[in-house]
Amino acid sequence: MPAPTSEIIKFKRDGLELSKIQISELIEGYTSGNVTDYQMSAFLMAVFFRGMTKKETFFLTQAMLHSGLVIDLSSLEGKKIDKHSTGGVGDKTSLIIGPIVAAAGIIVPMISGRGLGHTGGTLDKLESIPGFSTQLSVVQFKEQLSRLGLSFIGQTKEICPSDKKMYALRDVTGTVECIPLICASIMSKKLAEDIDGLVLDIKVGSGAFMKTIKEARTLAKALAEIARAANKKVTALITDMNQPLGRTIGNSIEVEECLDILKNRGPKDLRDLSIELSAQMILLGGKAKNIATARNVAEEILTSGKALRLFEEVIVAQGGRLPLPKAQRTYAVVSKKSGFVSSIQTETMGLASLLLGAGRKKTEDTVDPTAGITLHYKIGDAIKKGNAVATLHFNGEKPLKEVEKMILGAIEIRLQKPRTPRLILERVGR
Repeated sequence: MPAPTSEIIKFKRDGLELSKIQISELIEGYTSGNVTDYQMSAFLMAVFFRGMTKKETFFLTQAMLHSGLVIDLSSLEGKKIDKHSTGGVGDKTSLIIGPIVAAAGIIVPMISGRGLGHTGGTLDKLESIPGFSTQLSVVQFKEQLSRLGLSFIGQTKEICPSDKKMYALRDVTGTVECIPLICASIMSKKLAEDIDGLVLDIKVGSGAFMKTIKEARTLAKALAEIARAANKKVTALITDMNQPLGRTIGNSIEVEECLDILKNRGPKDLRDLSIELSAQMILLGGKAKNIATARNVAEEILTSGKALRLFEEVIVAQGGRLPLPKAQRTYAVVSKKSGFVSSIQTETMGLASLLLGAGRKKTEDTVDPTAGITLHYKIGDAIKKGNAVATLHFNGEKPLKEVEKMILGAIEIRLQKPRTPRLILERVGR
């Protein structure tokens, strides 16, 4: 006989270790509607304060994974490797590395998410392409993977339904920043893709959920342990998010920047990180014997135009068409002083783009696909008073003076040139 939900909540409230059966019963009950939102909210808060052991976190991941459909890709030849980022401002690498890795002969099944708060979402970026559909059926998803090696979809109703319900509760109960819950949410969706390996991009800094290297390292290790327990190969990179990645924050303008990279243009930091993440995936997928060779493979695919051609095929296959739409209005934010950009409060930049309509405060909010910010300077760059430090892209009436104040307050300018921050800080083993 199943244990009462109240007893499971009390167990965790008191800091006791839950069994696999208890966790499974709770998740099954919540998915079916027998466990209420207020009961799950109490459980989430208990986990937030009491934490979970490694075993409990793995059991929670497995229960969430099996709350719905687990995709079977065994009929597709080749290794299936995916990448997951914990999210940041201007974080758009999936649109670059997906085509690179698929062009290397690896299957890349990307089930992506939407942006919330100051971070952007891959689905929002892709859906800024006119006509692009991320709502493919599982059959369509598998067919496209068989044909092109790459497909982007959102989380369907059948895949990890418990996660979808729980994430909505975490958002409104203040339990988002909880490592066991983060791990179970991420890994249940990734394991549902039937992948052989996973590369993790753990962001750290002012624009990330993990503010310190210690927090990022803890999360990276926890995610890697779950992947290994599920017999998946895994590599985690801890990367800097103390300034936006690339020069754009938004949706269609970020896609445009990705197309620039695929055309061998665009900002160096975005290109470098995309090459490194691609190389790690190529290595996990067995298409190179060492990381140096994998980087060379990724570089060749990018510079040859193979990745661009594959991405264009994916766009057409999922109903999209170019060119990208543009905002009706722009506004230049002008620097009030001369010197060097010494720091950027990246989360503030993300929130500024949200005020322009590029993001959402709540899951049901509508996103303006053309809104956003183009940054003209990065940390270490020299700037003169009167130069445009950023360009705002927007439609309709927006609080421009408030956004301008936020941006100028977020970008610190000093007379002494700072050291350029390292992009890739650590690697947590394979």
